[in-house]
Amino acid sequence: MPTFIGKPVTVAEEKQLQVGDTLRDFNLTATDLTKKSLSEFDGKKKVISIVPSIDTGICSTQTRTFNKELSELDDTVVITISVDLPFAQARWCGAEGLENAIMLSDYYDNSFGKDYGVLIEEWHLLA
Repeated sequence: MPTFIGKPVTVAEEKQLQVGDTLRDFNLTATDLTKKSLSEFDGKKKVISIVPSIDTGICSTQTRTFNKELSELDDTVVITISVDLPFAQARWCGAEGLENAIMLSDYYDNSFGKDYGVLIEEWHLLA
């Protein structure tokens, strides 16, 4: 059973993601409060980075590193998804100097987390 902060948790299991899976289109909220879909990045290689919260050390480091290293590749975008409010994501990007980072939020209805089997039900965070 998966754990979070040392306690057992339930992770939605509708569809567990695997490396190389083709994702169905989704709509999530960007830092400017617009809706963004995966299809908006068609024609580019997409790295989807799912984090519980941008305000934790590991998630912050992962997001910063992925954006620095991978966004320099041709035709590649890094899309970071969390349930953090878009305002918090925007604040983090500004503090880190990552104005071009693509941050999407699943805060509204956790549809991404449910659809892709990454919602930690007890915490309403993404695994």
